[in-house]
Amino acid sequence: MPTGQSPLFANVGVVPADVLASMNGLDFLQKLLDGTLPAPPFAALLGFRPTEVESGRVVFIATPDAKLYNPIGSVHGGFAATLLDSCMGCAVQSKLKAGEGYTTVELKVNFVRQISADTGEVRAEGKVIHVGKQIALAEGRLTDTRGRLLAHATTTCMVFCFPQKKVVVDEPANRPV
Repeated sequence: MPTGQSPLFANVGVVPADVLASMNGLDFLQKLLDGTLPAPPFAALLGFRPTEVESGRVVFIATPDAKLYNPIGSVHGGFAATLLDSCMGCAVQSKLKAGEGYTTVELKVNFVRQISADTGEVRAEGKVIHVGKQIALAEGRLTDTRGRLLAHATTTCMVFCFPQKKVVVDEPANRPV
């Protein structure tokens, strides 16, 4: 099994939109955590998984390795940005009602320390700052096992309602008037 992966990754896939829209964000995330719903493919690809989910707070862990290196010999910043975007977005999702979704509209990351294969396991914690009807704000921290800050981020997310399914009534062509 690749580094950073657990048996959770035996179940990888995309949850259908109608299933996602049918439950509140916290319930959805808890089902991802316990493996009832499949892990997203990109999380399996990068080897990160949720370890804590509560209202307004989500934690992911991962163990970076050399396959994530950029040309200068350190873990690409996109790995840290992806972890932070994910934990912050999921923290926002944990506060949403059934039928609501979100998408990132702005992400700001400050890289504090180099990440390498020697860094070991990293922890990305996202916390909600504010959730309104249309805009949500969150912050994230990426730390190593000694608690040292590796990167810090903030995000602005747009909150939206999933489209309602249209009910089509099939009317007979020759209906009497």
